[in-house]
Amino acid sequence: MVTSDSGAGRSNDRGTERTHIAHGGRGDARRLLGRRIAGRPVGRLLIAGLCAAIAALGAISASASTAAVKAKPTAAAGSGGSLTVLLNQGYEGAWPTGLDPATNTNGAANQDLMNSIFGNLFELGPKGKIIDDLATGYSFSDGNDQVNITIRNGVKFSNGDRFTAAVVAANITRDLASSCSCKPMWPGLATTNPVTTSGDVVQMHFTTPYAAVIHTFIDSNANWIADLAAEQSEGENTYQTTPIGAGPFSVVSDTLSQDLVLKRNPTYWRKGHPLLANLTFKTVANDQSGYEAMLAGQGQVYIDASTPSIEAQAAKKYNVVEEASTSPYDLQLNTLIPPFNNQLARKAIYYATNSKQIVAKLFAGKYPLTQSFTAPGGLFYEPKVPGYIGYNLAKAKAIVKQLGGLTVNLATIDVPVADETNLALAAQWEQAGITVTTNSYTLTPLIGAFIGGKWQAFLQTAGSWDPAAGVGVGFRFSSTSPFSGVHDKALDTLLNNAAGSNNNKTRAKDYAATAAYMAKQAYGPFLFSWAPDQIFAKNVSGPGLSTPLPAVVVSSNVLWEDVTAKK
Repeated sequence: MVTSDSGAGRSNDRGTERTHIAHGGRGDARRLLGRRIAGRPVGRLLIAGLCAAIAALGAISASASTAAVKAKPTAAAGSGGSLTVLLNQGYEGAWPTGLDPATNTNGAANQDLMNSIFGNLFELGPKGKIIDDLATGYSFSDGNDQVNITIRNGVKFSNGDRFTAAVVAANITRDLASSCSCKPMWPGLATTNPVTTSGDVVQMHFTTPYAAVIHTFIDSNANWIADLAAEQSEGENTYQTTPIGAGPFSVVSDTLSQDLVLKRNPTYWRKGHPLLANLTFKTVANDQSGYEAMLAGQGQVYIDASTPSIEAQAAKKYNVVEEASTSPYDLQLNTLIPPFNNQLARKAIYYATNSKQIVAKLFAGKYPLTQSFTAPGGLFYEPKVPGYIGYNLAKAKAIVKQLGGLTVNLATIDVPVADETNLALAAQWEQAGITVTTNSYTLTPLIGAFIGGKWQAFLQTAGSWDPAAGVGVGFRFSSTSPFSGVHDKALDTLLNNAAGSNNNKTRAKDYAATAAYMAKQAYGPFLFSWAPDQIFAKNVSGPGLSTPLPAVVVSSNVLWEDVTAKK
């Protein structure tokens, strides 16, 4: 047996480095190349993956899951004040199907709400350390084919129900059968009795080693444990709007996709926490609305700002902190349907895309370029990939001519930074003779568009602190993912091999080989890595706000139990 038990504590690493994006005003992507895009339905763009992910330098080793030293409480529970947090309705501020982990269709996009109510088996802390929360550690056994997760003793749900290994196992089984886009993708999970228990240990059984399994819990619905007894007694319709968890806060009221009012959970396992007495989440229309609401005193925190001009304004009055980037923008190409079932058409997109120009002209060179699914804040960062197809307008034009023309619909989700990038891409592609239309979606219809399978190209983000976790490379490129445009069994094998080893040097080589294979097949260009800013009042502090954390599904997981809002 290889053990990775971290004991009963939590990381006490609380770094203080802060950075601020100071781009000046927003660039006009339509004028990026000295011309306008005319006669096209121009949409707003993306960023963010749909559900599940992160960033960090933590390692999957066979010997240690955490350096977990219990943090000393800085104040008595509830003495840290109250907070109202503002969320963008286009992404985290929408939860139309409620907050039951198995039925919430927006899943990890609602990470702040879910973490507040349910807590986590494992959290992602500063510098990418895995922190034990409702679990106390894990180990590998049976030749690394079995993962053993020890559940914390004495934990109760906020209504007093017992939190046990059996409840956790039942949740994981339920989540695996759910339709949530954030359910874990565990290659090699046994088909018969995949999840069992022994005392206070949950056992997960695989047919091949899957070393990244604990990392994949972060922002998957398997990390959020519902009180299934309450769900059964209340019925799903009631439970999903007033869910019961064992996290730091409990639900007072929930108006779907509008506001969620929480209060301190007095049964929370961690003594002296949460520090806040009350926590409220409210939805706003966009970055501008969020900033104006803060100025009007309607909130003290705005999560995931992505408009540089607003961030620059906000920095004059509030703290503005950039989180650790782990998710590069990429162009997902649907290889099952025209035009991108033709590799020549995919190559034309590579040659026509000038990432360096977009970052320089729109974002003052602030965002690092990458040719792979990794970013500076995560594991196995590889900015240059051998064989990657770079910008070459003449070659792009030649391929488009050879194809007899190329028409592309480029879709995305409605987020400001991505909007500018989308317009710039359309302008660049049209210079190569490609006819471009654009569409944008809020999160729920975007998920529907993916599942419908008729899309051609999506500007998305693809990455996490561990490429095997969350909205990592498999989420965007594995045959088993509903959010992939690629269905290549050889690529699946490369991805599974890279996730299976306990040796990070081996994993780094495997992921490098994967990136090179994807470049050779022209499965989709990667652009630049990006993470949003957190805007918050001067009296507010905590990990994920004043202390940057690796991004998860583009956004950082704020550890709300450690946040204070002092008077």
